[in-house]
Amino acid sequence: MSRLITILFSGLILIQSFQIGMEDLMQLDELFEHAQFHKQEYGDDFFVFLSKHYGDLKAEHSKNHKEEQSDHEELPFQCQGHSLVILAVLESTEFEASNQVDVPVSSKAIFHYSNLYSLLNKEELLQPPRNA
Repeated sequence: MSRLITILFSGLILIQSFQIGMEDLMQLDELFEHAQFHKQEYGDDFFVFLSKHYGDLKAEHSKNHKEEQSDHEELPFQCQGHSLVILAVLESTEFEASNQVDVPVSSKAIFHYSNLYSLLNKEELLQPPRNA
């Protein structure tokens, strides 16, 4: 059972790393419909269709077939994920690094104790019956 859960979580992390969302999965039928249209209209197989919409032929196809632009916007996996990471490491030679750390030691105690619970102990908690 733990192997199944591990495989499922690994698959989930893999899918998320490709940035595939639920919207993309819901639009897969649009992808297959448009692929069928390309097969009937232009005689393209599925790999040529993918190249025209997601690969090397995308710019040429979008330039030559502007009438299909609204259909192209409905296809999944159209979002472009961008990330930018800037890492700057500055090294200064002005300050000398010292291996010694001076820790101030104080022998004077700076605390006091207040008995905040003394009002609770005025009477005994359990009071047995008393002789008359």
